[in-house]
This record gives sequence, C-alpha cells and structure tokens, in this order.
Amino acid sequence: MNQPPEGQPRPRRKVHILQLLPNLVSILGLCSGLTAIRFAIDGRVATAIALIGLAAALDALDGRLARMLKSESAIGAELDSLGDFVNFGVTPAIVLYLWGLKGEASLGWIAVLIYAICCMLRLARFNVGNKRSDGEEPAERTSFIGVPSPAGAMLVLAPVYLAFCFPGDVRLPAEAVAIWMVAMGALMISRIRTPSLKRVTFYAEDARYILVALVALFAALFTYPWVTLLSLSLAYLAGILFVARGQLFALFRKQD
Repeated sequence: MNQPPEGQPRPRRKVHILQLLPNLVSILGLCSGLTAIRFAIDGRVATAIALIGLAAALDALDGRLARMLKSESAIGAELDSLGDFVNFGVTPAIVLYLWGLKGEASLGWIAVLIYAICCMLRLARFNVGNKRSDGEEPAERTSFIGVPSPAGAMLVLAPVYLAFCFPGDVRLPAEAVAIWMVAMGALMISRIRTPSLKRVTFYAEDARYILVALVALFAALFTYPWVTLLSLSLAYLAGILFVARGQLFALFRKQD
C-alpha cells in the first residue's frame, strides 16, 4: 500500500453513517449489561436478567449487521469481545452475588472471580482461534469448544430461575450457588464441543413449522419467563451431555 510522504497527513477516508451501526449496537449492548448491575444493586433482579438477555440479543445482532453492511473492522471485533466480557462474565456474576451469595461473602466473591476469569479466558481462546491460520487452534465455525459466554451467562443464572419458578419454596444455599458458578466457569474453558445453532439446518418446506415454533417460544418466554429460561437451560445442558457422550464414544472407538 502506498504510504503518504513523511510529514504529510494521511488521506482522510469517508464512510457511510450506516457503517457505524454495528459498533453502536455493541456499545448499546455494553450499556445494557452495565445497567443490569445497577438494577441488581437496587434489588430488581428480574429487570437485571432481562437486560442481560437484551445484551445477548444485541450481541447476536452486531456481527450480522457488520457483515451485511460490509463494515467489519478490527476495532469492531475488539468492542464485541470487551462487551461480551462485561455482559456475560462480570454482570451475571455480580447479579448472582447480589442475589444469593452475600450471606457467604468470602466464598461467594471467590466464585465470582473464578467465573469472570473463566469467561475472560474463554473469550481470549475464541479470539486467538479465529486469528490463527496454522490450523493449531481451529476457529469455531460450526461448533463451539466449551460453552460460549452468552450461553454461560444463561446457565449460571439458573438458580435464580429456579427460585423465581417456586417463590418462597425453593432457595438454594449460598454454597450450592457458588459451586454452580464455578462449574459453569469450568464448562466455558473446557475442551468439550458444545451445540451451536450454526449447525442447525432444516428443509425449506418445513420453514413454516420452525417459524411457528419460534413464535411459541417467544410467547412462552414473555408469558412464563422463568419456567422457559429454566427449561432452555436444562435443554442446553442435556445437549452438552449428548455431544460429550458422542465425543467419548468416538474417542473409545479410535483407541480400539
């Protein structure tokens, strides 16, 4: 690439205002995650979880917008990764701590730190894997290695879903919540392959049934949010177990 002569300013490049949209969506997702912490501090945990869900929806949108508008950039990728760490690493851990771990402050905070560090390591591994070209660390194109950070955030909040499904009847002890948080962090940095929507395909003539099922899912999410979120978490864990079972079976066959 031709460089301007020394001492002369670099030529200015014009961009369309729509090309700023993906980065704006990433920033709005970060604002949503940070605002969730504020509501959790005020004791409005349900609103905090809704804002984490909004951050997850915006996270799924920004990359697609960037590809659609042909405005992918290195700074956009960094914004997305930093936002994911705050929204799905720091925020869910703090929300869970404020909700059910303050009774065991020291143990609870250790669990918060472990979960957040695991999320950071998970994102770092994903970023490095996408940048490698030597084949040593395959990019996660069709499946995930370990639980991705948005799914980790959904899973780690499962104790809250359970308590809200049975208000006044079910309340897990702080020790169990801390162990759960550490376990979800371990899943994020594990080497097991986990389900990805990127691999889900269906016949074109079945599209109408898929659309109806998605409408029913969103209706259930708005009508019975805690039961639906708990069911989705359990279904995702079952998917992880199924994929892991397949990996173990393939490993044993290879050894034989």
